[in-house]
Amino acid sequence: MDDQNKNLILATVLSGIVILVWFVLFPPEEVATVEPATDIIEQVVPDGAVLPTVETTNGTPATAEVEDAPEAPRLTVETPSLTGTISLQGGRIDDLSLVNYRETLDEDSDLVRMLSPLSADAPYYALFGWAPGAGVAPDAVPGPNTIWNVEAGETLTPETPVTLVWDNGAGLTFRRAISVDENFMFSIEQSIENASGAAVTMAPYGIIARHGDPDGVGFFIQHEGVVRMADGVREEIKYDDMQDLDADPRGQGVSEIVEVTENGWIGFTDQYWMTALLPSPGTAFRSAARYTEATAIYQTETIYPTRTIEPGATSSAESNVFAGAQKWETIREYQNKNGFERFLDAIDWGWFFFLTKPIFALLHFIDGLIGNMGWSIILLTLIIKAVLLPLAYKSYVSMAKMKELQPEMEALKAEAGDNREKMQKGMMELYKKNKVNPASGCLPILLQIPIFFSLYKVIFVTIELRHAEWIGWIHDLSAPDPSSILNLFGLLAFTPPEPGTMLAYISLGILPILLGISMFLQQKLNPAPTDPTQKMIFAWMPWVFMFMLGNFASGLVLYWIANNTITFIQQYLIMRSQGYRPDLIGNILGNRSEAEKK
Repeated sequence: MDDQNKNLILATVLSGIVILVWFVLFPPEEVATVEPATDIIEQVVPDGAVLPTVETTNGTPATAEVEDAPEAPRLTVETPSLTGTISLQGGRIDDLSLVNYRETLDEDSDLVRMLSPLSADAPYYALFGWAPGAGVAPDAVPGPNTIWNVEAGETLTPETPVTLVWDNGAGLTFRRAISVDENFMFSIEQSIENASGAAVTMAPYGIIARHGDPDGVGFFIQHEGVVRMADGVREEIKYDDMQDLDADPRGQGVSEIVEVTENGWIGFTDQYWMTALLPSPGTAFRSAARYTEATAIYQTETIYPTRTIEPGATSSAESNVFAGAQKWETIREYQNKNGFERFLDAIDWGWFFFLTKPIFALLHFIDGLIGNMGWSIILLTLIIKAVLLPLAYKSYVSMAKMKELQPEMEALKAEAGDNREKMQKGMMELYKKNKVNPASGCLPILLQIPIFFSLYKVIFVTIELRHAEWIGWIHDLSAPDPSSILNLFGLLAFTPPEPGTMLAYISLGILPILLGISMFLQQKLNPAPTDPTQKMIFAWMPWVFMFMLGNFASGLVLYWIANNTITFIQQYLIMRSQGYRPDLIGNILGNRSEAEKK
């Protein structure tokens, strides 16, 4: 195999290996249905405070059962971004939908549901409270079933906070002030007024509980699970990996506990949505991620240090809970204005975050100017290719020079025969004589790989592509091309198969077909390999990729088409400038004309 063809194969393989791995090794997994748990067991945490953990009884007596009581009073939540209710039973934030996001493009489609009560198929909620310390009876503090009273406010809006109150009848009065902004952030202030005549010890806490295995995208490129920041250290724990955590100190399930001294947060993140507990900046707390395999219940917790409330004193604790879309602009504002350290890193920027972040910022800026994410992707690709032009120029110039030496290289091979040492020595002398470095065409390709990964990551994770229109038939750049060759792109009264089905892989849309054509034309700029096996691989590769990417998001396919097209133009012009004039028509027809020479 000559060095020129080695470079061509390496370029193709490096560009496509990530897709091959995803498609073959990481197909979307079926999600098991898990019956929701309905109990809470109180167990002692290491510092002596008692904190409730979501768990089923499994034969163990429960000291405090979480009851599904639809008749429990509720407070309405209405903001420009959120709608739902808060249950006065436990003061749980357990019914929340996103006003500006729907499940499908249908105008009558349900709103995206962020949080759900115990009566739902997949309960998902946030609750707060005080864990009683040594000498304090569990019923002296409000539990998850305690019915709170409304002290102030009727409907929770950005302009009207609400305050809940509960008196234990023994001198302790608990209050919970809840406010919400115009986006996705709740602020919770818990307080205890001690008029009991004796000091009490308690630890404030916050919990986000998620029942059952979440239905995610199932690709390793996208993190789904726990994300945590602890004093500047970011950590991810995938849902699938939580069962491998250490045994929980409470004796139930597994957990990973981190002591945070000053700044941090913890929550669950999916492809587009996130919930997170965010203690006030500068606050020390215990950050816990827990999982109980028997019930498939996931928890994230923030536990403040145990404090003593003297008679006549009042103690309070502030916290925040985020529940909403991972909008870059919104999360960045929380980080910069509210002081939540590195909250922007809750978004999964990937390994090459140092490239992904500025690339996304550029895409966001372009979209702000154009107002169309499809054209923004094309313009972003054009800008990236322009920045990388010096690297591309070096690569294509090297390819042209190697083409010039092709006859001499073939002559060396014929003369050396099976003597590989003689052939290699002759090739090195030929390179040295003509001042050609065969590795110079490969190095630029290697340097572009991190940028390729970053671009792919940006387009995959950004919520701005979800339900974003481009042109004509493309109404959702995060979904596969809805057109289909099976119904002649809408001319026949036949509904194409749903994405993800076997038949869908042959139901090619317009964009995947254009992708195959763009790869085919780009390939025809390169000299055909002399080896029959290589030649067959190259001949089939564009069409294999066309079928593989047919069910990928339209935004990803659009990026790939734009990248191939711009690369084709660059390569053609640069190679012509070096005296090599490819005969595209002849190549497509399988014939090489005399035009392919100086």
